[in-house]
Order: sequence, then structure tokens, then C-alpha cells
Amino acid sequence: MTTSFLGATPRASVWTGDLVDVDVHAQVPSAEALFPYLAQQWIDWCTERNWKAPAGVAQHFPANSPRTCRPQWRPADGGPPASSLALLQEHILNPWEVDTAILNCYYGIDSIRQPDWSNAMASAVNDWLVAEWLERDERLRGSLVLPVRDPEAMVREIHRLGDHPGIVQVLLPSRSDLLWGRRLYLPVFRAIAEHELVVGLHYGGTADGVPSTTGYPSYYIEEYAAEWQSFATQVTSMIIEGLFQEIPELRVSVLEGGFLWLPAWGWRMNKDWKGLRREVPWLKEPPFDLIRRHMRFSVAPAELGPREQLETTLSWLRSDDLLMFATDYPRGHDDDVTDLLQALPEEARPRLMSQNARDWYRL
Repeated sequence: MTTSFLGATPRASVWTGDLVDVDVHAQVPSAEALFPYLAQQWIDWCTERNWKAPAGVAQHFPANSPRTCRPQWRPADGGPPASSLALLQEHILNPWEVDTAILNCYYGIDSIRQPDWSNAMASAVNDWLVAEWLERDERLRGSLVLPVRDPEAMVREIHRLGDHPGIVQVLLPSRSDLLWGRRLYLPVFRAIAEHELVVGLHYGGTADGVPSTTGYPSYYIEEYAAEWQSFATQVTSMIIEGLFQEIPELRVSVLEGGFLWLPAWGWRMNKDWKGLRREVPWLKEPPFDLIRRHMRFSVAPAELGPREQLETTLSWLRSDDLLMFATDYPRGHDDDVTDLLQALPEEARPRLMSQNARDWYRL
């Protein structure tokens, strides 16, 4: 996002106030980078198989795609983008004068099928993130990754690191074997709430089923462009199945899933709830009201469109609290944050750029 910050225009000419970036990425540079955080059993497991990385990363982020990384953010040595704290500092934290950034690492743990190995790799990624990133730059806060096919192991990992002062969020991929609103996952969400963490529903995930209701797409562009449907389905599941009635203090951030689909979703869900709410008697208020209270949305990618339409759509949100600024570093998007700022009322701009995130993540 935000081409203004990436060209000749200095940040100060776009936004001079406090800045919180709720979605910057850390990429594990190699399996060997995790060896200091793994038991010997799993080091042998990786080396004997010549295993390099989970398959899920390349499926969602093709290595040479400009969507995966902007050209100007690719390391000069040809190494993986966003694979070191020094790169993040050089590209984002220092030139943008970021006050706080939420660090997310989608490593595709969900695409590792061996359960004990998946559990070990999730813990190793989290320990690596803490040691190599969070403890070396006080501007960073982090998100835990979890072995999402093992709810008991998910809960154990949350309890293991959930009280670390640098951890503020738990990442859940938007694509999963079962919808996150299912009661099977209530212990996971209770553990997240117990540690006062935020749920980060993030782009990615490897599911046993096909990524649409009628089969596999033919092209990557079909899959990428339609990914918002996974987010909308997960949001619907969380709302309709009563997750927020069971855990009223739960907070969910929707990351890298867009937000302009939200007003249409809210209108349709509110309408259908009026006719079908006897099926879900625990849902005693319109679904969009629950969204405004329990969810926030990052603005990268935004896919803003024409100015007049953008202003109309933003007015339909009926809240200045829903949106949080993000760069989605190092991903490549064409949106410009100046367009979004100009479409917002002046009093809403500080909320977008920092205050909503500070309130939501209790920074």
C-alpha cells in the first residue's frame, strides 16, 4: 500500500502524526534459521529430508511475484524479502518513523501435516520471532503462529508465550479445514482472551477442501482475487455461531483481507438475520453491530476505486473505529494512503493512522 511513501514524496507531507502499522511481515530466511530453537530430533527431521520450507508459503506468496514483494524492497543480495530486522528497519521503521508495528510471520505451519513436527515448528518460529526481532527493536510487537490442526497444542502454545510483553496477537489463517466459529475452537479463543491477546485473521492457510464451493480455480489470479470470500465466510462463522456471546471480551483483527466488501456483507447479514434469527437465538443484535464492537480491519490491500464511491462506502461503515493503517510490508499493492485519508473526515484520520490500533492492541 501507500505509493506516496515509496516515491519522492516524504512521509511528513502525507502524515505527520503518530503512526502505527498493524501488518508488517517477517519471513523465515531458511529452515536453518530455526535450528537454534528446535530439538535435535526435528533438526535431523529437516536435514534428512532436505526440507527447506512449508509448501504453504510459496502457494500464497509466489517468490518472484510483485504481489509478494515490491521491487524496491527486494534484498540486493537476492535473499528472501523481509527476512531480517535490518531490512525492516531500512525499508519501513526508520524512513517512515513508525512508532509501533505489529509483526506477523505467515510461515505456512498449517501445510505441515505431521502433527508433532508442526507443533515443534510453530514453537520454533515463535521463539525465533521473539529473540531475533521483538527483543532487538522496542518498536515491534508480535503475533504468535499456531499449529492450527491441533486445538490442544494451539492452547498450549498460547499459554506458553501469551504473557510475553512483546506478544499482542495470535495469527489464524483465513483458509482452514473448519470455520473458526465452530465450537471445537472455543478453548483456543478462551485462551487468547485469557491472555488479553487479539485474534489476527490473516491471509493464508492450507485446507483439506477446495478453495471455493465448486472446485479449484484455473489460475492464481482467480484464487487471489477471490480470497476475500474466505474472510467473509470466517467473519460470518464467528458472528453467527455465537463466538462473541461465549467470549464477550474477544477482539478480532482482519488483516490483508480488504474492507470495502464489509458494508455489503453487513447489509445482507442484517437483512437475513431479521428473518432467520430464531435459528440462532443467542444472536440478539444485528450482525454488523457485533462487527463494529468486536472487529477491526487493516487497510492493505484496500482496492480503493473512485473517490466518490470510496467516500460513500466509508460512510456506510458508520464508524471511525473500524480501520487501522497497515503497509503489509513487503507485499506490493497499488493503493495510496493519501486517497484514503482525503476520503475520510479530518477527525477520523488520526484514528486510522494510529489511535484505533493503539486502543485495539492496548499499546
